[in-house]
Amino acid sequence: MLMRTDPFREMDRIVQQLSGTSGTWSKPSVMPMDAYREGDVYVIAFDLPGVSPEAVDIDVERNMLTVKAERRPAAKGDTVQMELSERPLGVFSRQLMLADTLDTERIEADYDAGVLTLRIPIAERAKPRKISISGSGRKQING
Repeated sequence: MLMRTDPFREMDRIVQQLSGTSGTWSKPSVMPMDAYREGDVYVIAFDLPGVSPEAVDIDVERNMLTVKAERRPAAKGDTVQMELSERPLGVFSRQLMLADTLDTERIEADYDAGVLTLRIPIAERAKPRKISISGSGRKQING
């Protein structure tokens, strides 16, 4: 049997249950993330431990990126009696407005060890480029 030493942990769990902080599809919980630029690519990493890749939805509509994931309780047999349940279950979601300078057509998604990583390249039109000057140079004014 598992023994708890923190007397306030049970109270925290009860407050979470009463306040409805576990996510539902209509009111999902926020998932933690990191975002950074790596060369010509923006990288966004979401923590989703215990979520199977099949339970993750990634959508882009115009410039709005939406990531939704659902963590369900593990299937338990009739002989299993839960002693402690602290891992959050339910729906997690995050929406991000992407800049026009990002190429949303070439987003790559990778899922490893409970971390969903999105790589979004910078659009070619947004990269700095040199502009050449053409023309004959000087013009003579006759008067």
